[in-house]
Amino acid sequence: MLYFSDQELDAFLLEDAYRGDLTTHALGIEKHMGKMVFKRKQAGRVAGVEVARALLVKLGLEPVVHVEDGADVEAQTVLIEAEGKAEQLHTGWKALQLVLEWSCGVAQYTAEMTAQVQAENPNAIVACTRKSIPGTRKLATAAVLAGGGHIHRAGLSETILVFTNHRRLYEEPDNFAAQTSRLRQQAPENKITVEADSLDQIEEILKGEPDIIQLDKFSVEEVSEALALVTNSGQSTILSVAGGINRNNAAEYAKTGVNLFITSAPYYAAPEDIKVIITPL
Repeated sequence: MLYFSDQELDAFLLEDAYRGDLTTHALGIEKHMGKMVFKRKQAGRVAGVEVARALLVKLGLEPVVHVEDGADVEAQTVLIEAEGKAEQLHTGWKALQLVLEWSCGVAQYTAEMTAQVQAENPNAIVACTRKSIPGTRKLATAAVLAGGGHIHRAGLSETILVFTNHRRLYEEPDNFAAQTSRLRQQAPENKITVEADSLDQIEEILKGEPDIIQLDKFSVEEVSEALALVTNSGQSTILSVAGGINRNNAAEYAKTGVNLFITSAPYYAAPEDIKVIITPL
């Protein structure tokens, strides 16, 4: 479970209901009692329920949760419901629906991609980058975890990952051994990942004995060649693949034997359809 602060929850609600629901007010039904039910229209993975629950609580309601995040459900399954005044229900309606639809979409994509790579390689892991849609990173993190994925880097302070843009500013840009040695001295508790832009760099990177070499935009054939180079070196360095890895090609990369797949594709998945029904009590 990820903790969402009051400020974060308020932001979700205030984006849609900053000055209240004009329609509900104009109809004079604010105090009418009703029941609001959220259903997942299609079968699949569930995410966003915990945030939806917290939003309902913020509105003074007592939600009933039927399905936890990370569960797989049948079509038309009720995820969460609440009873209360129309002004409370309508204030939360769209905010909750959007959280659930987008979160379920991300979780569904992650779950499908994970299943595809693990069908080829049971040890495979799908890890999502920090390239989420602006303002959604924390919600995306919760959805990826619900989908059975991992987080590659939640932010700059999470891990050490040396890109070419770092190396260009280093006094010896192509001295991978010196760079890795300095990183081990400066950050002894962290694993070191170095990104490779081409197959030609692999042998030089291996001289520094990094923990991980991240292969950026490598073809399947190039990944196989890189694996052979690492195997022949006798080092414990592992490989990850990144750059354009998605649900359509991940299985082919998994056949090479690589275990770690870095992607941002789930963040841009189509939202799942969440049906909201409000009825009078």
